[in-house]
Amino acid sequence: MDKKKEKMRQEAYESLPPNIKDSLTPEEKEMFLTAEQWPDSLFLKLDEFITEE
Repeated sequence: MDKKKEKMRQEAYESLPPNIKDSLTPEEKEMFLTAEQWPDSLFLKLDEFITEE
């Protein structure tokens, strides 16, 4: 992953409400920040923040 995408994901993570960030497991946080494809469990936790491009 390039630096620009890493920075965008980190900013997106930091902008999440505390209760959402607290609900993520360490593995889900790592996937949020680095994975090319997220598991369904992560999509479910973030569904209100995900928009289609």
